[in-house]
Amino acid sequence: MELQKRPDRRTHSMSRKPIAKIFITALCSPAFALAQTPVNPPQTTAAAAPAPAVIGPVKIAWINLEQAILGCDEGKKEFGEVQKFAQKKTEEIQALQKEIQTLRNQLEVQGPKLSDDAREDLEDQISDKETMLQRTQQDAQKDLDNRKQRAGNQIGKKMIPIIDKLSREKGLSAVAFLNQQFYAWVDPSLVITEEVVKAYNAVYNAAHPAAAPAAGSVPPPPKKP
Repeated sequence: MELQKRPDRRTHSMSRKPIAKIFITALCSPAFALAQTPVNPPQTTAAAAPAPAVIGPVKIAWINLEQAILGCDEGKKEFGEVQKFAQKKTEEIQALQKEIQTLRNQLEVQGPKLSDDAREDLEDQISDKETMLQRTQQDAQKDLDNRKQRAGNQIGKKMIPIIDKLSREKGLSAVAFLNQQFYAWVDPSLVITEEVVKAYNAVYNAAHPAAAPAAGSVPPPPKKP
């Protein structure tokens, strides 16, 4: 009677190792982690693939935002006030410069005749005026920049919804900021700066109409002879 041969455990064990490696590799693969599908998914009828979206022609327009901000009625008013401030500071600086020049001329002409103390006092006055001039120039420039930035930001924030509304009405896909450093030439028909200015004025001039003249301030019509 022949004895049944017992299966070689070593052979059985060796045959399982490659399968285990393949399974572990599959578990660790990104595709498996993202898909999250069972090993043997049930057979289902594949759904029809959706039709690809039809993309129409892209319509792009350009706007010179700085020109729009400065060109709208509110921008003219706000930056007109900034210009008045700049003019006032310029006059103050020019007055200081004139005082310094007068003291320098005095030192040049009278210097040899003055005592040491008097000449030193005059030199100190010139030094103090020069320091004051430098600080005045720095403070004025900083204040001027802040005023420009506040006015520009205030109008720019309110102008963005106007641009958005106008772009939707015109069926635009995008609006780019016009910058001569990047664009040598743009077809003027694609620039919507003036349209944005008109739309902005229509909205905010209607919201803040000009105040009516006070009673009695309007001169009466001329009398007929």
